[in-house]
Amino acid sequence: MILERSVRLMASVMVLLSIALAHFVSLYWLWLTAFVGLNLLQSVFTNWCPAMSIFRAMGMKDANCGTTQ
Repeated sequence: MILERSVRLMASVMVLLSIALAHFVSLYWLWLTAFVGLNLLQSVFTNWCPAMSIFRAMGMKDANCGTTQ
């Protein structure tokens, strides 16, 4: 799996998990949803998020890796 898809997958899982936890445990879990949303928003402007660094350290490649521009 490529880096960009991994980041989107992790973000969507975190949002769905926090919604389930908010429903069954405590509404305070919605703060996790807000954090994920804000993190995605700042990554639009900076092209960086902590998950990208973690996935790169795990050896995942970018989508444009190996292509010429």
